[in-house]
Parts: sequence; C-alpha cells; structure tokens
Amino acid sequence: MMHASRCALLFAALAGAPALALQAQAAPNRAAAVEYRQQFLIDLDTLHAKVIALAKAVPADKYTWRPMPGTRTFGEVFMHIASEYLLYNPASFGGARSPLVKPGQAGIQAFEQNSSKDSVLKYLAAGIAYSHSALMAIPPDSLVGKRKMFGRELNIFETGIGMTADLHEHLGQLIAYARMNAIVPPWSK
Repeated sequence: MMHASRCALLFAALAGAPALALQAQAAPNRAAAVEYRQQFLIDLDTLHAKVIALAKAVPADKYTWRPMPGTRTFGEVFMHIASEYLLYNPASFGGARSPLVKPGQAGIQAFEQNSSKDSVLKYLAAGIAYSHSALMAIPPDSLVGKRKMFGRELNIFETGIGMTADLHEHLGQLIAYARMNAIVPPWSK
C-alpha cells in the first residue's frame, strides 16, 4: 500500500501531465531547440556505443540468423539502425538525408539487405558520423517551428523522442537476439 505522501506526489504528477503534454506540442524556442539537439546527440552516442559493441561481439556467421520467418536478421537490424542514422535522424531535425541510401522503400530494403558484418560495421560508422554532421549543420533558427513528417506537423521534441524511442527499441531487439544466441552484451559482462 502507498503512503499518503507518495499518493499525493503521484496525483500531483498526474494532474500536471496534461499541461506537460500541451507544452510538448508547442514548438521550442531557439535556445531550447539547440539544447535539445545536443542532448539528442549525447543519447545517440550512448546508444551507438552499445550498438557497435554488440555488432562486434556477434560472430559473422550469426548475422544471417533470425528468430523466425518474416523477421529481420541480426545484420538487417544493424543495417536498419544504420539507415535511421542516415535518413531519419537528420530528417527529424530538418536535415538532409544521406545519398548512401537510395530513395523509397525499395532503396531502404536494398540497403538493409547488404547485412554482412563488414557492411554493418562500415555503415554504422558512416551513419553515426553522418547523423552528427547533418544535425550540427542545421542552423539553430531552422530547429524551431514544426515540419511535416509522417503525415503530421511535428516539432523537434516530438520527432526526436520518436527517433530515440525507435532506436532504443531496435537495441532491445538486438539484445534479445543476442541472448537467444548465448551472446552476452559486452557492457553487461
């Protein structure tokens, strides 16, 4: 059972949730947008360190392993992350997509199927470098306001949180794949 003070804190937090949700909808000012971009890149680097450590830990012969038909292989998940570094990370802040991935769903699928260990390591490195350069090339004034993405008008808080959530979801997917193959993620040894 919760103590009264904990209940009060919980209700206070829940009462403020609608106001926070409305604030999230507002476009950030220039200073907030610049700070948010910096925090996004810090989180991206933390995530990338784990992704690259796991990519190196997975034996090359496991890159074609998939848990069941209709799912991505190890290598395809890694390449999917690389494609997000090259396409959606920059786009979520209003930056240009990389020419390394051909336009359209067919271009993305072809890119992700090039999923040998050597390709994965090459494109993860290229992708993280591109994300950083593309995001830092966006002028601060261009970070404010909203942009149309996925059929909706969104600000960088909304698109950045969406990207962060998606990338962390794929890291979790890779961790599950690793555990199913008796591969211990290097950072948890």
